[in-house]
Amino acid sequence: MPKRALSEKRPILLASIAVALAFYYLRFEPIPEMYLIPLKGAAVGLLALYAYWRHPGADARLVAWVMGFGAAGDMVLLIDTEVAAWLFFGGFLFAIGLYLRHRRAVMAQSQKAVCIALLVITPLVCWLLPVDRASSTSFVLYGLTLGAMAAAAWASNFPRYRVGAGAVLVLLSHLLIIAGMGPLATSAATEIFVWPIYYLGQFLICTGVIQSMRKREPQLRVVRTH
Repeated sequence: MPKRALSEKRPILLASIAVALAFYYLRFEPIPEMYLIPLKGAAVGLLALYAYWRHPGADARLVAWVMGFGAAGDMVLLIDTEVAAWLFFGGFLFAIGLYLRHRRAVMAQSQKAVCIALLVITPLVCWLLPVDRASSTSFVLYGLTLGAMAAAAWASNFPRYRVGAGAVLVLLSHLLIIAGMGPLATSAATEIFVWPIYYLGQFLICTGVIQSMRKREPQLRVVRTH
């Protein structure tokens, strides 16, 4: 990776990490929520900016949209969970589209099993967790899309233990949020774990996809010249 590019782009990632940590600790302080909302959105929003500036390709724009929807959902989640769910849902659809554009040509049986498990177990868990059974159908649809996003990431040709693992972490964070509406309603676990798990997942997805595309550029140039 060129030193100049690294020196120019790393500050965006460092700023994103700093903002994410600031939000995590400041939300426990007596600070008005109106100040926390933009701070929370800026963490993943800076990842969207990183994706947009780091690579000029269409796939990088898709990553930026994924992060942008995530950042919007992060902010709205502090105000209206239903609207936030729709924003996250939109981000999942963009992510699925990105991963399907980069499907892995060959997959081991064990990896196929992981994808099937993500597709089946996620909506099932989303159906079982909420206390309000009247909204169970909506949670199943949300879980199916969430599981499809993680399965598509796992089946893509992006680094599995960065992008695939990142998608699974995002999935886990959303399951914890839903669990907070049910069995973990009185637990501090969601307050402690959701944000770091979610942010780490988004960070791994964004940096994993962008760096993978940059590494493939010389190979693509060779193919185009033959």
